[in-house]
Amino acid sequence: MPLSFRSESHGNIAFGFFNIESDMLLLENYFFFASDFCQWIGEMAKEKDNGQNGFQYSVHYIADPDDIGDLMGAISGVRFQGFIGRVYTLFPFPDDPSAFKQNPEGYQTRKRVIAEIEDLSEKTRIVMEFLTDEQVRIGPYLFDKKIFHELILYVWRGGYPLWKNEIRPLYVTEMKNRVQKSGNPFFKGVFPL
Repeated sequence: MPLSFRSESHGNIAFGFFNIESDMLLLENYFFFASDFCQWIGEMAKEKDNGQNGFQYSVHYIADPDDIGDLMGAISGVRFQGFIGRVYTLFPFPDDPSAFKQNPEGYQTRKRVIAEIEDLSEKTRIVMEFLTDEQVRIGPYLFDKKIFHELILYVWRGGYPLWKNEIRPLYVTEMKNRVQKSGNPFFKGVFPL
């Protein structure tokens, strides 16, 4: 389930997994896969300093909130509107609340999820970059270093429901390894050694 994170530029915004059978993340109106996010973080971790080297990444953007959908309505099975509603039609919320865990094999549903988002979204590019005032830009959003760390840790944990059986996808483990080895001050302290 997405959580609210404090941005420096837009106040509280939503970030996170929105369906346990998909590894897609949302950042307000932007949608991308967790494996992509982990790869981006790994690339950024290779930077030796906090210079203003921006990285551009391709994402899906949905402008209209109705086309995004109603997460709580879809979870409760009463309103399957927009993209989120389409995903919950394919992968309903589990009847057993104890089964509410993020599937580490969610990447296997990717083709089906992409088929549902394509006609509701436009492909665009976002920039991720370190700024000299200890802020990180992700698309239009600015985060301080502490919140940037929280976004990384959210994906590491498997979001709000956590990873099923505490099994993480390999791309998440690789991200952690790159972050721990990074000499970039923006990554210092994300994962204690």
